[in-house]
Amino acid sequence: MTSTILHSTIQAMDDKRAENIVALDMRGVSLIADYFVICHGNSDKQVQAIAQEVKSVAQEEGFEIKRLEGFDQARWVLIDLGDVVIHVFHKDERLYYNLEKLWGDAPTVELEGVLG
Repeated sequence: MTSTILHSTIQAMDDKRAENIVALDMRGVSLIADYFVICHGNSDKQVQAIAQEVKSVAQEEGFEIKRLEGFDQARWVLIDLGDVVIHVFHKDERLYYNLEKLWGDAPTVELEGVLG
């Protein structure tokens, strides 16, 4: 199920032209989730479009959305799908928070097969 959520949400992000999509394997690094998926948009509208698409795909496929925060501000939208947590940043916020560096111990998931 986790790989299905991962694949579907990454594809949804890509469909809305999310930039620099990165998936971190958090298993063994954090108890929060199995995977963090991080991307950014270049405008408030794009951030909201990406988050809305992820939410829509999750609902269509029957994934439980445990929490969705930050949509109205469109600076950092967090979508908690349980085993997978989605982070959709505005470009400026992504550079500031730098989650990839913060969670530098987590291996990066190869996305070639997902986005290919």
